[in-house]
Amino acid sequence: MAWTGYQKFLALVMVITGSINTLSTKWADKIKSTNSAGEETYFEHPFLQSSAMFLGEILCLLTFKIIYFKTRNSGGHALVQGTQDFNPFILMPAAMFDLIATSIMYIGLTLTYVSSFQMFRGSVIIFVAMLSTTFLEKNIMKREWTGIFFIIVGLLIVGGTDAAYPTGEEAKGKNSLITGDLLIILAQVITACQMVYEEKYVTSLNIAPMQAVGWEGVFGFSVLSVLLFIFYWVPAPPHFGHNPRGVLEDVIDGFVQIGNNSALVVSILGTIISIAFFNFAGISVTKEMSATTRMVLDSVRTLVVWMVSLGVRWQSFHWPHLIGFSILILGMCQYNGIVPVWCPIRRNTQAAADPEQNPVVHADADVTDE
Repeated sequence: MAWTGYQKFLALVMVITGSINTLSTKWADKIKSTNSAGEETYFEHPFLQSSAMFLGEILCLLTFKIIYFKTRNSGGHALVQGTQDFNPFILMPAAMFDLIATSIMYIGLTLTYVSSFQMFRGSVIIFVAMLSTTFLEKNIMKREWTGIFFIIVGLLIVGGTDAAYPTGEEAKGKNSLITGDLLIILAQVITACQMVYEEKYVTSLNIAPMQAVGWEGVFGFSVLSVLLFIFYWVPAPPHFGHNPRGVLEDVIDGFVQIGNNSALVVSILGTIISIAFFNFAGISVTKEMSATTRMVLDSVRTLVVWMVSLGVRWQSFHWPHLIGFSILILGMCQYNGIVPVWCPIRRNTQAAADPEQNPVVHADADVTDE
């Protein structure tokens, strides 16, 4: 069935804002600014950047409340449909998973390529599938195992390319790149826990996705604000304490750097605003079309991020990256049952119409982007 104009608009907003979110975060990492010690250094404050992401999620809750109160007398808008009779603290565990995963991802992003960051996020499919078989008692179909196999192959090629070609503007060395990639994969394990938790406890309560995302933002920002104070006094391990005081996070130094370079202000605002619009568009795509469509559009976002990072010379082009990316996307399509007719690994896609066979993307309140 052909997409409506509104559906095309949502798809475009999701791809653009999702790409902006990843690119603006990496852009901040590459900006130099005078710090609290009077030295010009790169902006490396992953926990402060995570708090910016949670602020963007809080905007989703504010938007939800505005729409809810404006439409409650007229039947309510589709985006606010759901129960209001629930304890918001049911979302606390999901918020904590989100906080840990996002912080780890942002640390990994400072150590590796932005395109690899986006591609390795595709590994979340593998971990959600495995956790779903245990905690949601779902069966993984042969088609889905084939997709997982191709995803693993694609990720191995991408990781191997990063280790073999640490060249260009981001030449930080093999150890840095491998560490960054592994941290991003670790974050996907935690993100998978979040998605499975949301499906098991949140979806069953019929909480509006935008409201769930917003409350997770409230809890995540509140807890992270306390952690920022604690981290200000905790010494950082080797290779991670790049602020003047050598602590896990020097939030004061971060604000000083932001105040000394307007480009950092733009990048941080880009992170906050883009994550809010990305979550809104993603939830709307799921409601208007399907969760599978949302996953495909997220794959398109990976391509956009990779092309932009090449265009602005954040990394060099290596042909194995293209092969790894292609296999990764093929695996994601195979998993979701949308492999083209001409593809030799195509299976009976009629089975994909059964939502019980697609455990990865049921969690409409998918958070990050992070």
